[in-house]
Amino acid sequence: MPDAAGHLPFYYGSISRADAEEYLKLGGMMDGLFLLRQCLRTLGGYVLSMVYNLHFHHYPVERQLNGTYAIAGGKAHCGPAELCEYYSKDADGLCCTLRRPCNRPAGVECQAGVFDNMRDNMMREYVRQTWKLEGDALEQAIISQAPQVEKLIATTAHERMAWYHGTISRDEAERKLYSGAQPDGKFLMRERKENGTYALSVMYGKTVYHYKIDQDKSGKYSIPEGTKFDTLWQLVEYLKLKSDGIMAVLKESCPNSCTFSIAPAAAPPSLPKIRQAASNSDGYTPEPFIGKSRILPMDTSVYESPYSDPEELKERKLFVKRELLLIDEVELGSGNFGCVKKGVYKLKKRQIDVAIKVLKVQDEKNVRDEMMKEAEIMHQLDNPYIVRMIGVCEAENLMLVMEMASGGPLNKFLGAKKDVIPMSNIVELMHQVSIGMKYLEGKNFVHRDLAARNVLMVNQHYAKISDFGLSKALAADDSYYKAKSFGKWPLKWYAPECINYRKFSSRSDVWSYGITMWEAFTYGQKPYKKLKGTEVMSFIERNERLACPAGCPPEMYQVMLDCWIFKMEDRPNFDNVEYRMRMYYYSIADKPDKEGKEAAAAAEASGKV
Repeated sequence: MPDAAGHLPFYYGSISRADAEEYLKLGGMMDGLFLLRQCLRTLGGYVLSMVYNLHFHHYPVERQLNGTYAIAGGKAHCGPAELCEYYSKDADGLCCTLRRPCNRPAGVECQAGVFDNMRDNMMREYVRQTWKLEGDALEQAIISQAPQVEKLIATTAHERMAWYHGTISRDEAERKLYSGAQPDGKFLMRERKENGTYALSVMYGKTVYHYKIDQDKSGKYSIPEGTKFDTLWQLVEYLKLKSDGIMAVLKESCPNSCTFSIAPAAAPPSLPKIRQAASNSDGYTPEPFIGKSRILPMDTSVYESPYSDPEELKERKLFVKRELLLIDEVELGSGNFGCVKKGVYKLKKRQIDVAIKVLKVQDEKNVRDEMMKEAEIMHQLDNPYIVRMIGVCEAENLMLVMEMASGGPLNKFLGAKKDVIPMSNIVELMHQVSIGMKYLEGKNFVHRDLAARNVLMVNQHYAKISDFGLSKALAADDSYYKAKSFGKWPLKWYAPECINYRKFSSRSDVWSYGITMWEAFTYGQKPYKKLKGTEVMSFIERNERLACPAGCPPEMYQVMLDCWIFKMEDRPNFDNVEYRMRMYYYSIADKPDKEGKEAAAAAEASGKV
């Protein structure tokens, strides 16, 4: 995940207080000279280091429970850049206003912290062990849920440090420290056998001293009466710089010969293996996520393909047996083709919930042919963010058996929950849609009907692309599909080349993605609601575009505008769109979102198309 301050030229990353002061000396020591650095005490926190009256002043900037940033007792801000801008205009408790940034000298890069250097590998292994994922499913999980997974592994990072020795006795710790050289500051950390708490064992003057590590109710760690830290590895990093109540600064780790893997959860054995919740000032705590757990896509039954099991894959066929299908009489929806019902499909090892698209009129050959084409296309696709086709059943009716996404279409879901779904949640969902469309682009498939009505919700934080009735698989050497004639098309979602020349490509799907984004950020409003379908082309040719939805972040509206570039060859592809959506989502995943409740009302009040 990108650091929220990583783009700032005056941000130095993980440097010590002494290093910060050296840089400020090089900067001229004028009043108000300042820089920002990573905080060693709090996850996601910073330290504002500045000069006043030839003295150095250091102000910790903590990330609050709601994702804002604040200096103790000061006003909260949505990010470190906004915080610095505020204090450049008003000292508000600082020694003076921030007057001049001490930018990094040429050639000096942000210093990565100890957790920064190992985070990616830890996340990959955590996802692999917790959800038993491999291959593409593993990579998709990391791409789509990196902000959430990072929170889950942050408090277990110490298990990967060379100085962590797991559960050993006091005597065993001393034996290890006395082995070999015995310099002052040689150390290790261990878990105490008696009660599962931790201890730091340090060599000084050829004697080993043992320090109990306390943990308060908020989950912070400290040597008794010492500075408190969100994690054990931060405590150690701090004690490498300052003794803070122990006999010596930590210098040389006593390496553990064993390798510790990441546990699926950091909760004690008596508690269920569930992930961590946010409850302290930085959003991390070792308390288990019970009751208010946010279900990640990987926790659902429809994240990984039902045929990911090799034994189930052997049985996979396009046509499924009727006796393996249980159909509920309750309809989930209906259309010209027939209706959609809920059901259960019996696999070899388990049963799964399914949605069953039932063709009502058997003798309409055209409808039947279209459904079979859709089935054949969907049967080739396997991605967590696309509704998977289980198979076709020919019995009392022709039936398409698909994965269940019980939340309904995105436009209706957002319209019904516009008071509780923030903009950040919409960004998350649209990023998932971009992952699914990037997959289709890579497979040389053109969807041709991407719209909010065809994005189905599994839950509030998980969306899947559906309805492949108009989709086409392109030949390897083709960049677009040309329809033989015009049909009953969703013109308001179509790019100019689709309407003018019947040409469909991944770039025309990009145009539709921009319209789908607009629908999502207006909480399900209809695009071009004042215009008829035939009038939309004139609107576009006048170089007019849908207005920015109320409360929509400008970065997201810019993505929409780029999707609506008139010439298809000038539009971004889904590889580019997905990357931009991902980077923006990562940057705002933990920030507050006050606009979410007001956006829909403001959008409705706006008379703009």
